[in-house]
Amino acid sequence: MRDLIKIFKALSDENRIRILKMLEIKPLCVCEITDILNLATSTVSNHLSILRDTDLIIDVKDGRWVNYSLNYESQKKYAKELRPLLANWLSDNKKIISDAIKASSVDRKIICST
Repeated sequence: MRDLIKIFKALSDENRIRILKMLEIKPLCVCEITDILNLATSTVSNHLSILRDTDLIIDVKDGRWVNYSLNYESQKKYAKELRPLLANWLSDNKKIISDAIKASSVDRKIICST
């Protein structure tokens, strides 16, 4: 039951849901998510840590970047069952639509400091 409660707590925050929906578009780094949500890097990092702890997302190091993406291979029961449901939710929400547009066009080479 602990894993289920952890996932529902993670999903109780609007910004974490927005992050999950953005990651449906493509993998993103912290600075891209920060730019789209207009939040502090530390806040976004905290949200990502909480989502990673539920096994809904994973992070993969790629050179100097750490890319966050949805965890399509999670073996945790609740994460595995909720991920496809999340994909069908909120597709008509204005913030989610706006985030998706921004996520598809964000360019880390322009916004991320080196």
